[in-house]
Amino acid sequence: MPRELPSPNRDARPAGAGVALLVLHYTGMQSGAAAIARLTDPAARVSAHYVIEEDGSVLALVPEDCRAWHAGVAGWGAIRDVNGHSIGIELVNPGHDWGYRPFPAAQIAALVELGQAILARHGLPPGAVVGHSDVAPARKIDPGELFPWAELAGCGLGVWPGTCEGAAPAMKVALDGLRTIGFRPDLPDTTPARVIAAFQRHWRPGRIDGRLDAETMGLIAAVHRLSAAAPGAT
Repeated sequence: MPRELPSPNRDARPAGAGVALLVLHYTGMQSGAAAIARLTDPAARVSAHYVIEEDGSVLALVPEDCRAWHAGVAGWGAIRDVNGHSIGIELVNPGHDWGYRPFPAAQIAALVELGQAILARHGLPPGAVVGHSDVAPARKIDPGELFPWAELAGCGLGVWPGTCEGAAPAMKVALDGLRTIGFRPDLPDTTPARVIAAFQRHWRPGRIDGRLDAETMGLIAAVHRLSAAAPGAT
């Protein structure tokens, strides 16, 4: 069971709003203690529903029936208030500014257990699991290219295409596919290159350049097929 450490940084979900997404983050601070202190500091005005430390310990900061303040300006499919329709999990990791490193096995095992329980409680499909960089591609890069998305998809958290062939790049077709997956190119300061880079960070982490090449085009088509029924997809 998670250990409760209530954060004051919460409010009510919008009337009638159900949970449609599970958004994954890294803390991006020098230590787990510093991150937890910030997430529970009323002056910071940020929070998440859960924090998972590197040893797999889980802290519950905000009840699932409340809105935590974790996503900021973000969108996914038809969802504009991501905080109001999501559960946020922060994974302790120093992030790109403080020595980004792989996520320990114990931490990922705890995430799988917690994530599966959340999806079961709220009746969510695997495609409801997204990263912060997916819902805010112009602002965020977490949980980053070292996050084991393929491993999680194998456990029912997220989708991952099998072997797929490249395809001739076509920007309009690619952007239409990205929108169906859930990406929002209309978010502030969001360009096609930033959306493509966010997609690559999740599904092609070995090369994140924001360029629509044949490999990226083929992957977009493959993930599009897997995500056509994702919550909020258009």
